[in-house]
Amino acid sequence: MNVARSGPPPEESDGVVLAAHGVTASLMTFRSIARELSPRITLLVPDLRGRGLSAKLPGPYGIATHVSDLLTVLDHAGASSAVLAGHSMGAYIAARIAAEHPSRASGVVLLDAGLPFPLPDDPGRMLDGAVTNAVMRLAITFPSADEYVEGWRAHPAFSESWDDDIEAYARYDLSEDNGVARCGAAGDAVRTDSREMLLDAATRNALERVRAPIHLLRAARGLFDDDDSPLIPENELHKFALTHPEVRVEAVPDVNHYTLVMGSGPGPQRVVAALERAVFAG
Repeated sequence: MNVARSGPPPEESDGVVLAAHGVTASLMTFRSIARELSPRITLLVPDLRGRGLSAKLPGPYGIATHVSDLLTVLDHAGASSAVLAGHSMGAYIAARIAAEHPSRASGVVLLDAGLPFPLPDDPGRMLDGAVTNAVMRLAITFPSADEYVEGWRAHPAFSESWDDDIEAYARYDLSEDNGVARCGAAGDAVRTDSREMLLDAATRNALERVRAPIHLLRAARGLFDDDDSPLIPENELHKFALTHPEVRVEAVPDVNHYTLVMGSGPGPQRVVAALERAVFAG
C-alpha cells in the first residue's frame, strides 16, 4: 500500500491525522491541505486499495478491508490514535474505524459525507445509479495523458478553480497504455465499495456509534459545481444538526464537493482549521 506523509514522524509531532479519499480518487485529494497544515502535525494519506499507486493490490475490496488497511497504516507508523478524516467515501471509512475501534480515534473530521441514512425503498435502483456514476469515470478514455488532464480541466467543478494541485491530482492516477489514457482505479474495487457504502448497515450508520468528537464540513455545491444538488442536502444537514447537537456542523459556502478539499479557494483552509482544532483540542 502506498502511503504519503507530511510533517514529522508521529513520535515527534503534536498529533496525527489519517485521511481517506473518495471512491475513484487518490491520496492527491489532500495535497492542498498537506501544504497548509501545521508543520507540528503528522498527516498520513494512503492510496486506498485499488486506487492510485495501490491500484494493483488484490482484493478482497470493501469498506471492512479499508478499515483493516488503515489500522495497519497507523500500526506501521507507530501511531496509537489519530484524528480520522475522510472525504466522500472516505468519510464512511473514517466513521467506521472510529465506531469499531474507538481507542484509535481521537477525533473525526467528515468532509461532505458520512451522515447516516436509511436503506431506500428501492435499494437496487439507488445502487445501480451510484455504481453507474462511480464507474463512468473509469470508462472514459482519451488519446493522451494531456488530453485526459484537459478533460478534467473542462469539468464544471474545476473550470473556475484550476491550479497546480488539481492538475497534479488529475495526472497522478491516470493510466496510459497503447495510446489510451484513463483513470487507473480498479473497477472491481470501485463497484464493491460503492455497493457496500449503500447497502451495508454497519457502514451506512457507523456515525451513530462514534463517541469521539465529530466535526462535519458540508460543501454548498455539488459534484458539478451546481447549487441544486449538493451531496448533503440542506434539509438533511439541518435535520442531522438538530438530532446530533454534539456534532460540530459547518456549512462551507462558495465551494463544491471537490474544491472543499482541493485548490486555492477557501475550502482547504476551512478543512485545515478543522483538522488543527481536532488535533490540538485533543
